[in-house]
Amino acid sequence: MLTLRTKRVALIALFVASVIAIAAAIYFLFFKPFFGDETTADEEEVTTLGGNLPSAQTGAPSVFVPPTEGKLEQADEVASGGVTQVTELTSGSILSPTSCGAEACFYNPQDDRFYTIGANGNVVALSSKTFPEASSVVWNDTADKVVIEFPDDSNVIYDFVSQTQVTLPSHWEDFDFSPTTDEIAAKSIALDPDNRWIVISKTDGTQMETVRALGDNENRVDLNISPNAQIIGFADADTTLTTGLDRQTIIPLGRNSENFEGLTVEGMNFDSLWSPSGRQLLYSVSGSYSDYRPLLWSVSATSSSMGEDRQSLGINTWVEKCVFASEDIVYCGVPTSLPPNAGLQPGLYDDEPDNLYRLNLSSGQSSLVAIPNEEVTMEHLSLSSDGSLLYFTDAQSGRLQMIRLQ
Repeated sequence: MLTLRTKRVALIALFVASVIAIAAAIYFLFFKPFFGDETTADEEEVTTLGGNLPSAQTGAPSVFVPPTEGKLEQADEVASGGVTQVTELTSGSILSPTSCGAEACFYNPQDDRFYTIGANGNVVALSSKTFPEASSVVWNDTADKVVIEFPDDSNVIYDFVSQTQVTLPSHWEDFDFSPTTDEIAAKSIALDPDNRWIVISKTDGTQMETVRALGDNENRVDLNISPNAQIIGFADADTTLTTGLDRQTIIPLGRNSENFEGLTVEGMNFDSLWSPSGRQLLYSVSGSYSDYRPLLWSVSATSSSMGEDRQSLGINTWVEKCVFASEDIVYCGVPTSLPPNAGLQPGLYDDEPDNLYRLNLSSGQSSLVAIPNEEVTMEHLSLSSDGSLLYFTDAQSGRLQMIRLQ
């Protein structure tokens, strides 16, 4: 039989066991982690995957590097056949730029003055004189004289060297400077078709003479004086009745009424550009041969070889987008895409972006020179005197642009 003392000891032992059991239950329920031992940030292990990746530094924040699809191609400062930097030289629209030494000359419609600008962006006024609302500007080869036409049909020649102005007859139009003589050619469009002529005069307006009768054919004549001034332009002989739309005869117009061999061209909309010596002619036409896209051709153009050595250059662009760098080397803006029949309506493609190509007329080969880093439509191309800079107007914005070639 248990004594009172024994019962007390048993009760105390039972109480202690109960306390231990309750404490253990509380620990397992509320304080023991689910898996493994607890670690601190300093004790955290770094697992390396895939080889020699650098380990994280103590206390350094993690950096998220997003995946890339490939590196974005950078624009080259100097053209080398890829994406090339185009430098915008003016913030507003300008008119009829041309090269003048290392710089570009242009008319600024915002203040009606003429300026030069170089690659460094320095702008210098050619004259303090203003020419409000000039609608057309034609430069001579040395960029020291200019013919300016106005909306009211008035015309003037301005000499930037002597700072003098000469007024020309208002019925003269479509002016062209001789590359080698101090002369200009123009179409004299009188009311009477029997009194319409190609005329030539000195650049001071003196010694005017009539050269060729125009009649009603002024729209079929393109004034384009050759470097030796022997040819003053070209006339479409309108031989479509005998040759069809895909072949035409273009007649060179002699300065002294010479009869030169006609040029047979494969298409319509003939437009041309003389090489520096006049030995070759670069031209564009649109015909079935090119699905009525504009196509560049070259041909011999001396008085004794006119029309010989004709070759297609395989480049679909208009010759007005081209400029000669030397006797055999030409740079052209070439649209990135032209559909069939584009040559019949060129005005519809004034906003088509261009790439820059280099053509070798001697070999007939062409190569891509530059892909502009911004979409531009090239017109009025000209080169600096050392050939290192190409100036042009972007037809979309009217602003003067520049690409470095060297």
